[in-house]
Amino acid sequence: MKWDREELARFIGTTGIAMLVAGYLRYSIQGELLTFSKVVLAIGALSLVASIVIGFAGILRFFSKRSSQLGTNTTILSVVVIALLVIVNFVGFRHHKRFDLTTEKLYTLSDQTRQIVGGLQKDVTIVRFDKSPNAALDDQMAEYTSLSRHLKFQNIDPQQKPEIAQQYGATRMGDVILASGPRKEYLETGAASEEDITGAIIKVTQDKVKTVCFVTGHGEKSLTDDGENGYSHLDAGLKKENYVTRTLNLVSENGVASGCSLVVIAGPTQQFFPQEAQMLEKYLGSTGKGLILVDPQTDPKLGEIFQAWNTNVEDNVVIDASGMGRLLGAGPAIPLVTTFGQSPITRNFTNVMVFFPLARTVSIADKSKTDPQIVELLKTSPQSFTVPNLKQGQNELTFNPKTAGPLSLGVAASHKAGGGEARLVVIGNSAFAANPYVGLQKNGDLFYNTIDWLAQDENLISIRPKSQTNRRVTLTEGQASALRWLDLFFLPGIVIFSGVYIWWKRR
Repeated sequence: MKWDREELARFIGTTGIAMLVAGYLRYSIQGELLTFSKVVLAIGALSLVASIVIGFAGILRFFSKRSSQLGTNTTILSVVVIALLVIVNFVGFRHHKRFDLTTEKLYTLSDQTRQIVGGLQKDVTIVRFDKSPNAALDDQMAEYTSLSRHLKFQNIDPQQKPEIAQQYGATRMGDVILASGPRKEYLETGAASEEDITGAIIKVTQDKVKTVCFVTGHGEKSLTDDGENGYSHLDAGLKKENYVTRTLNLVSENGVASGCSLVVIAGPTQQFFPQEAQMLEKYLGSTGKGLILVDPQTDPKLGEIFQAWNTNVEDNVVIDASGMGRLLGAGPAIPLVTTFGQSPITRNFTNVMVFFPLARTVSIADKSKTDPQIVELLKTSPQSFTVPNLKQGQNELTFNPKTAGPLSLGVAASHKAGGGEARLVVIGNSAFAANPYVGLQKNGDLFYNTIDWLAQDENLISIRPKSQTNRRVTLTEGQASALRWLDLFFLPGIVIFSGVYIWWKRR
């Protein structure tokens, strides 16, 4: 069979297109542009060019026809429209913009995360090891990587690239590992919340890990106690936020150890020796940082420290008669706080609550003094009042207008000293951070934010999960019955009546 030039050109062109498609499919399946695929693509491209050269005369004749010209105009217009759509999609992909319409901004990274990631000076690589990508994590990582050129994210199949999995130390499918230089941080399989990721970024990029020292020897809350009065959950939370925790005995160590970034005194039930109080006073007077949680009906003999910091810790018990505690099943001896002072510690506490099982008042002793700078952090409701103590078997408490609220339950103070800044926070309760309560409402955030402020790590404050507002509608029995009648009879009745009326008019 003898072929003319146009038939030969069509054959060569069809073959070239087929080879181009085959080469692309092979590349997309293998994920790599191997030599064979390169050869197939090259032959396909050459065949396509050869078909155009051989059949050029036929192409000119085809486009000289009027019908071909009209078809060409349509084709060109279609190509232009498609090209515009491709450009718009490309620009949208490179400069994506998402809108979070939820009230709590549940799907938007926090300002703290944006500040931390946007200020990265070291390269951080985040790798997820699994066979298939995770759409939710991919979207989240797109938000993260858009904040800094120093942050990279990869999905890697450990079975195809075992050498990379070995390099990072991945052992299970779904592991997410962050690395910056020699430092690595492992997230639990499936755990990839903003809190976890941002905390891990801080850990691998922070040069110095700060130590929180918990004073012992006076009946304070224990970091190893996992019971109702223990701080074991709090200890785990501090380590998660890249703090090292340790105990501190002032007597055996002859003062506050040099490695302590800050000191916590959590609910002492016994008195401090005068020498211990002097050690603490000296530490806090020279750029020291301290958190003192002192429960009602105890006297740790730290009055000189409180006096030096213009803080009044009264010997009383706060009673909350507002009834707000009933929302949490709490009694009047568990005051709820919804009003907070102007401090970085409580900066993001809007429409939230913190509760304190058995608290005493802690307030500013002399508000005319300007040094130290001091703010009352926690204010109870106007319906709160104080009593001297809670007697055993005392079931009824009478409102006392002479001691009525709002009452202050805690203060945060700072003053310049020795070329630096000393900071102290005093709160009239220690149980709010104990195991049963630290994870409820904003109790944990209050404690962690306080530690962040004392350690001068304000950028860590409130990088924690956001809670979704409960918007469920609760109907009474009468409202539910009315809604059922409306749904079953009233609305269908209107439709039927309208149909009958229209039929009657047109009859």
